[in-house]
Amino acid sequence: MANGSGGSGTRAMAAGKLIVGWVGLLWLLEAVDQATDNALDTFGVEPRRVDELVDVVPSAFMHFGFEHLIANTLPLLILGFLAALRGVGRFLAVAATIILVSGLGVWLIAPDGSNTAGASGLIFGLFGYLLARGFVDRRITDVALGSVVAVFYGSILWGVLPTDAGISWQGHLFGLIGGVVAARLTAEPRPAGEGRPAWH
Repeated sequence: MANGSGGSGTRAMAAGKLIVGWVGLLWLLEAVDQATDNALDTFGVEPRRVDELVDVVPSAFMHFGFEHLIANTLPLLILGFLAALRGVGRFLAVAATIILVSGLGVWLIAPDGSNTAGASGLIFGLFGYLLARGFVDRRITDVALGSVVAVFYGSILWGVLPTDAGISWQGHLFGLIGGVVAARLTAEPRPAGEGRPAWH
């Protein structure tokens, strides 16, 4: 009992440190951006330009002002922490998948002349990941966690609809898709020859 508790506490501490550090980096980058007259805004993704593909990953760490960053901070802290509880390595793989899928989706279908940046694609992806993870791994506790996340954050799904020209619904939609893909790609491994795992 004591060992299991300690293990959970260690994972929670590691998850907390990771996501606080991640968000801290976003704030540091925005401070630099403000101090350099928005020089980092060039790392946003402009669609269908081959030279912009290098900005697919950096764009997830940039924001257009502190108001934009503030809106993303709390959901990223909460959803990121919950996702990272299953391991830092797994979280990094999940985040990388989401960022790539979201960024490439923006690059492919965002309107001409737009410049897209921000962590909202990652947030939508973590939301999708937390919803899908329990069903992929057939883990009852994760399904329950996903249900709680859906109750508190389900309204963000409106963000995948093209209702506001100033918001990248493309990044949101592909982020959500990336989260589901990440849940599948990072599913718990099963021994060779073993069928679908039982619920646990």
